[in-house]
Amino acid sequence: MTRTPLPAALNLRELLESLLGREVDGAVITSPVDPHKHPGAMVGAYVDDQLQLRALLLADLALTAYTGAAIALMGPRVAEDVLRSELLSPVLYDNASEILNVAASLFNAAGAPHVRLYEAYAPREVLPPDVDKWVLAQVARLDMELTISGYGAGRMSVLVI
Repeated sequence: MTRTPLPAALNLRELLESLLGREVDGAVITSPVDPHKHPGAMVGAYVDDQLQLRALLLADLALTAYTGAAIALMGPRVAEDVLRSELLSPVLYDNASEILNVAASLFNAAGAPHVRLYEAYAPREVLPPDVDKWVLAQVARLDMELTISGYGAGRMSVLVI
């Protein structure tokens, strides 16, 4: 069995475009998303069939709000209200969680362990120690700035453990 693959930037961008029905521009960057920095980040934890942590996906508050609004065809003002208040609404949390759930497909490849979303943690939610220790670790990772047409930009980090 091979390791869980790190998705390519193109695959991540294309997944978001297909889910949101909008053009998504992306650029690889060097600064990781840090959920400990205010105003936090949404964290998706992915596990294999033995519940071993295999991957993490972190989206800053801006990207979480914009994707959560765009997938539900809500206007960008809904996301901008989140950015002003720095509080993610339950509806946008649920929408963003569904995006994280579908994003598990990025990690599933022939010969690699089957991976699924185990838990989605809201921005500023305390992460369990077994997840928290990996968010800034030196592992295979992809850090991107993504811009959703008609909405706005945010950052995402994808880590394979």
